Amino acid sequence: MTTRIRRATLEDLDALAPLFDAYRRFYEQAPQPELARAFLQARLQRGESAIFLGTVDGEAAGFTQLYPTFSSVRAARVWVLNDLFVAPQARRHGLARALLEAAADFARADGAVRLELETTPDNHTAQALYRGAGWTPYEGTLRFRLALDET
Repeated sequence: MTTRIRRATLEDLDALAPLFDAYRRFYEQAPQPELARAFLQARLQRGESAIFLGTVDGEAAGFTQLYPTFSSVRAARVWVLNDLFVAPQARRHGLARALLEAAADFARADGAVRLELETTPDNHTAQALYRGAGWTPYEGTLRFRLALDET
């Protein structure tokens, strides 16, 4: 298997949208291919995220999406690795780790002081992947959120 990772562009929208829709379905969202496509198109057109596309033998098989933010305390750039998905048929071949490495390389080149992500407490497979790739739990904080819609 030949695995490749590259930064996605608008030309990759047709390949990315089905993967993004599958990612959303993994998190128990209804299939909405049009929504998935429109959401990614807006991010790419506006430069609001960095998306990396992973291919296996030339076929789109996974992606990761990062969003920029800042650390006021560090007065520096931080990237949030918000999405990571590998299609079931492409799992266990190193694509997820390669996507994580591409994200880290990108963030370093951008001068970021760190990458952050969160996952659900019961997603032990993802936690093992992150730990194996050198990520550590961010101890000493509690995350809070305020829902601004009813969904």
